[in-house]
Amino acid sequence: MKTISNSKTEHLYLRIAETIEQQILDQVLKIGDRLASVRLLSKEHGISVSTILQAYYHLEGKGLIESRPQSGYYVRFNPSRFPQKIEKSNPQQIVKTKNVEAIIGEVYDTFSMSGVTRFSLSVPAPEILPLAKLNKAMMQALRDLPANGTSYEQVQGNDLLRRQVARWSMHWGGHLQADDLVTTSGCMNAISYCLMALTKPGDTIAVESPVYFGVLRFAQSIGLKVLELPTDPDTGVDPDDVKKALRKHAIKACFFVTNFSNPLGYCMPDEQKEAMVKLLSRHGVPLIEDDLYGDVYFGKSRPKSCKSFDEEGNVLWCSSISKTLAPGYRVGWAAPGKYMDKVKRLKLYHSITSATAQQAAIASFLATGRYEYHLRKLRQTLHANSLQFTRAIGEYFPGGIKMSTPKGGFILWLELDKKVDTYHLYQEAMQHKISIAPGTMFTLQDRYQNCMRLSYGMPWTNEVDRALRRLGNLVHGMM
Repeated sequence: MKTISNSKTEHLYLRIAETIEQQILDQVLKIGDRLASVRLLSKEHGISVSTILQAYYHLEGKGLIESRPQSGYYVRFNPSRFPQKIEKSNPQQIVKTKNVEAIIGEVYDTFSMSGVTRFSLSVPAPEILPLAKLNKAMMQALRDLPANGTSYEQVQGNDLLRRQVARWSMHWGGHLQADDLVTTSGCMNAISYCLMALTKPGDTIAVESPVYFGVLRFAQSIGLKVLELPTDPDTGVDPDDVKKALRKHAIKACFFVTNFSNPLGYCMPDEQKEAMVKLLSRHGVPLIEDDLYGDVYFGKSRPKSCKSFDEEGNVLWCSSISKTLAPGYRVGWAAPGKYMDKVKRLKLYHSITSATAQQAAIASFLATGRYEYHLRKLRQTLHANSLQFTRAIGEYFPGGIKMSTPKGGFILWLELDKKVDTYHLYQEAMQHKISIAPGTMFTLQDRYQNCMRLSYGMPWTNEVDRALRRLGNLVHGMM
């Protein structure tokens, strides 16, 4: 390992840990290899013993190394045992026969059940959220707001919240102003307004595949046709595939989750986002961009959004704090570009305004800098969880399965043997109080029956490890 110099911008122990982690991922250090002793590294680099121990504790928390009494630290993680990567999807537009509405209802009716390990739930667990600080922000908002928060907000939404979201957009090159934004009751509400603003019954929208089931069900409920496009598990929808679809179909709008998508986990490269924006702009087809997971990245910086490259107001950017801070607050927003008037009018007709106190509390939380502090801890926790899940799935599940490798978010997509029906797996798993999301929920086509979505948005515990082992045993049994 190279000598590591001091830095004012990064914790030294994290830089040591990142260097060792990369060597493990590159298999320079292999499973079973003994790491250099704490005292040797301390002497070699002129760093305190406590700093080296912090780095080792950090790697141990990620499941990359393990401590052996009286012996030292050893590598326990082997990238060669990763499940295989998912292949690009190829939707065939064959209508399914299963009652997916009933499956979705069955899966999500377990929300209130106690003692269930909820791998099915695509929100972070309360244990990794700053609940005490959120409570303080809410109490402060109730004290400061006119009529203690019982009055209506303006239709476009809380001014401070919109200013804070606009300020935050600089992290991804958004350059938004407060007047570019309208607040909503969560991200799905923002997407719903955008879809209604752009389409009428009978129109066709194009989406990635697999795609979040809420978008599919809402599109059907307002009479839209849905075209599912081929989707790469690493890079998402290719502009060339969109170009082909535009030649064959009268597409009124596109919907993509560009950063760490739900459920596939891909992150569309910036150059691909730019190409997509230019292509759709040329064809006059608006893009609804769901950027709900963009702040939960595992790399050095937040990925850009398609909105970063939008010069004509053709991208309707939607997001919220539901996946990062407070799912139950239902605070979201949209930057609908040139469709702002239509979206505002829809909000006025459907809900008049958004919840006053929750908007003010989140605005305060963003303004104080607490959000960035929370996100740093959240990213570390989720990145460690993703590695723990990958290790556990590699150990406990049958060989030959395929799995996504997201670089952010908290969702994994697994493709199992064709013999495994994941709805039947869900039913068996629930007998052991383990909940998963069957793959058939994420399409309108007759596919993904052998796939499932797992969330790693909870603290890693022995109970979680045992639940994954039990799930793996059930998959073994079904084969």
